[in-house]
Amino acid sequence: MPIILPPITRRQFVNRSLALGGTALMTSRALTAADNQGAGLDQNRVALFADTHISADSNRVYPGTKWPGSPVKEDEHESVHIAKCLIEAGKSVIALKPRPAHLIVNGDCALSNGKEAEYKQFLRLVEPIRAAGITIHVTIGNHDNRQNIWKLLPFLKKEQVGVQAGVIELPHANLVLLDSGNGALGNKQLNWLTRQLDERADQPALIFSHYNPYPNRGVRPIKGMRDGSSLLKILAKRKHARAYVYGHTHQWQQDRRDHLHLINQPAVSYYFGKGHAHGWVDMKLTEMSADLELHCINGKHKQHGDRKQISLKD
Repeated sequence: MPIILPPITRRQFVNRSLALGGTALMTSRALTAADNQGAGLDQNRVALFADTHISADSNRVYPGTKWPGSPVKEDEHESVHIAKCLIEAGKSVIALKPRPAHLIVNGDCALSNGKEAEYKQFLRLVEPIRAAGITIHVTIGNHDNRQNIWKLLPFLKKEQVGVQAGVIELPHANLVLLDSGNGALGNKQLNWLTRQLDERADQPALIFSHYNPYPNRGVRPIKGMRDGSSLLKILAKRKHARAYVYGHTHQWQQDRRDHLHLINQPAVSYYFGKGHAHGWVDMKLTEMSADLELHCINGKHKQHGDRKQISLKD
């Protein structure tokens, strides 16, 4: 099953925050203010994060637009303060009324190759979200290291340590979380996905995994997962599979193949093209649709508030 970070109590959060300084205390005050306004929790609302890329250095600034062959000119590279992006995204989610009951981090929690120190920072930064009563679900990305994050989560049971795949059953849809961290799902996981979808054919399904299923059509060329075509064939044959949601490419994009919507999440952290959006997605589920709204870290960005609707019924 996926890595699940359950809610923590306010007392636990405050005790852990005492030695962390201004940022933690500021977030604690924001959390208290939101609680006083009666935010509540909504089982039909899910916050979608991807590519947080947290560094062991809480002050790390990263030039995401810079890579060999980048079309961005040398003097146009834009740097992003990574931890602040996650903090701002978390505060935005906590401030929602009602709050989402669930939040999915769709891969690449870590900046490099999943060092323990990176996960310690990540877990510290998402504690205010957990203290707000929100359950966090984590999929595995290519920058993640399963063993290192498991070491820091002693509450995980032995049967939870393995391929990180599972199903979140919500009132209006099932959310299926897959593990593409190695660049492929593999036959065993594809067979598992097929069984889960067939056993739950009476309910719409939204499928989440880190990797793009086909080569990226955005500014940075990125190959798709090695067995992406096999995944898409499975989803194409099952009309109740309404969307595949992925990260990895750090770009807000949408596509559609018959009944199947393909939603490319932006990174919470840095972006690959100058001026691109980075942020998170607010998903509201109804009996008829999944309504997505983009929340940019920069609230003045031209794509801030972009909306996409996924039909859950024919």
